[in-house]
Amino acid sequence: MPGDRNRRASRAALWLMSAAVALVLVSLLLGLHVPAHRRMVWWHPEAVVALTWTPVAALLLRHRPGLRVGWLMLGAGLSAAVYVLSLNLGPWMETRAWPGAWFFVWLGHWLWAVDTFTLTLVMPLIFPDGRLVSRWFRPVLAVALAVPLIVCVHLTVDPGARRFHNGVSVYPFQDIPLPISVTILGTLAASLVSVALRFWRAPSDVRRQIAWVIYPGVFAQTVVFVGETTPIGDPLRNITIAAVPVCVAIAITRYRLYDIDLVVSRTLVYAGLAVVITGVYFALVGAASLVFAERGPMAGLVGAIAAGAVFEPVRRRLQRTVDRVLHGERDPYRIADRLNRRLQTASDPAAALAVAASAVREALRATGVVVEVTGREGRAALAQDGDLGPDPESIPLVWHGRPVGRLLLSRTEPPDRRIAAVMARNLAELANAVRLTADVQRSRERILATREEERRRLRRDLHDGLGPTLASLAMTVDAARLTLRRDPAAVDPLLERLRTTMNQTIADIRELVYGLRPPALDDLGLAGAVQALADGAAESPGGGDPLRVRVELSGDLEDLPAAVEVAAYRIVQEALTNVRRHARATTAVVRLERSGELRVSVADDGVGPPAAARAGVGMSSMRERAAELGGSCSIGPGPAGGTLVQARLPIHGVPAAASRRPPG
Repeated sequence: MPGDRNRRASRAALWLMSAAVALVLVSLLLGLHVPAHRRMVWWHPEAVVALTWTPVAALLLRHRPGLRVGWLMLGAGLSAAVYVLSLNLGPWMETRAWPGAWFFVWLGHWLWAVDTFTLTLVMPLIFPDGRLVSRWFRPVLAVALAVPLIVCVHLTVDPGARRFHNGVSVYPFQDIPLPISVTILGTLAASLVSVALRFWRAPSDVRRQIAWVIYPGVFAQTVVFVGETTPIGDPLRNITIAAVPVCVAIAITRYRLYDIDLVVSRTLVYAGLAVVITGVYFALVGAASLVFAERGPMAGLVGAIAAGAVFEPVRRRLQRTVDRVLHGERDPYRIADRLNRRLQTASDPAAALAVAASAVREALRATGVVVEVTGREGRAALAQDGDLGPDPESIPLVWHGRPVGRLLLSRTEPPDRRIAAVMARNLAELANAVRLTADVQRSRERILATREEERRRLRRDLHDGLGPTLASLAMTVDAARLTLRRDPAAVDPLLERLRTTMNQTIADIRELVYGLRPPALDDLGLAGAVQALADGAAESPGGGDPLRVRVELSGDLEDLPAAVEVAAYRIVQEALTNVRRHARATTAVVRLERSGELRVSVADDGVGPPAAARAGVGMSSMRERAAELGGSCSIGPGPAGGTLVQARLPIHGVPAAASRRPPG
């Protein structure tokens, strides 16, 4: 079971930590009985490693038993404890002539290399997740693991290669064979490159973890490796060694509680600033010394003034550069410009939505982003980049006061509000474009479906109605011809039936043509046709009090596009039909107003629309006719009661009617 395995691993880590601490204590006790010139100093750095790294590792492994970095720390600390024990145990056994003392003396020559190079060469390669940043670093890891063995062989062959400083052995790189020095320092350089590469590729959380270890880690690396060639203070070395595991623990468990980014940013900025200002100062001092050869103070003054003048501009530039490296681009307008440039490469709004999701995730450094566009008939589009997580933050996308969608993102820390606001505004524009594209596509599909349905109706009417009727007429004519030869008196009933059938056929053809375009529009114009509808509605109240319909016209209603005329006529027709059937009204007012576009309204004083009204075929038909022209149609309660139908029909861009009356 995983739970039992984790508990066993946690207990094993606790026992190994206890063993490491016990070995150090035993070594210190043995040191009391070892000659002073051979006794290990109590501040030995490996003792610090054993007493600080192993407890921290055991604490980490208690909560995360599978943490490879924790096991590496524990193994290095335990190795340091064995080394500390051997430093006192070997001489103690030799003074008593015990057999096997040579083995511990031999361990005391080289075993320090295990914890030293494990922590300085191997750990940077696998921190913080226990994996290499790239498979290309596998040879580096192999060499890093082999370095302690190389040191063991070297010091076994040449024990005198070690030096001592305040009782602590050092391994001077300038005195050991060049291939060994190159191997160790080359592996160190590759490990630091691995850390830099991981930091560059990692998301913000992992960057913070690495940042927590960069400060003490790089400082400790410097202290350790400089201490191998130059005497260095023991307190400084030991404090540095003890600080690293604490920072490792914070990096892995509690890195979100402290703003390490600010510390990293300030350090990099002012370190770079110090380098630039120092260079500028000495360069100008040197140049001024040539000009003012006999006035030394003047050269220093010129250099100081010039260095002060460049201080603030250089600081701002360095701050922007460091912030961009640590956090990515933080200028909202640069981010918006970059987003727009990337959107221009997209083939259509839907593809642009996917590009935008990726760009927003990078800009906000989120683990996952979803851009959701809400259409007029439900969700119109969805684009996702990354893993959204269980509890995402939602940011509404609003275009000209209307919600058009939302941005969902998941982060381990709150997003930059300025950048999020700029991204939301740009996404709102894109979301509106996606909505319009979806509307156009639906409109095309609706127009296509309507056209095909109309064609099918025409075919059915012609095939099932007009076709058989004309065939019947032809048969009646043939019958009349035959009858005329043998019985002329019987022809008259046939001609009577023929005339009746022809009248019915003419009526069917007129009805078919009326379905395509109301004849009243060609005969009377839009104003007259609407007045005729009003008169017809008033003559057919459907029982009860008579319905009075008033028509109000404003603007020039002549030369309107044919499609606008038909749409306005049909909307008024459907609205008046609803008034007669459902409104129980006594008065209705129809208004037509042309002012850049045609506005149509039908108001009544009836009972008004029901609270939970469902759009029927008539209401949907009115909205669709307006939408086909790029307009809109709303149906709701009027300001003074009753029902109000309002339609807005654009005129520009719609072909005008060629003629009022059909030829003939």
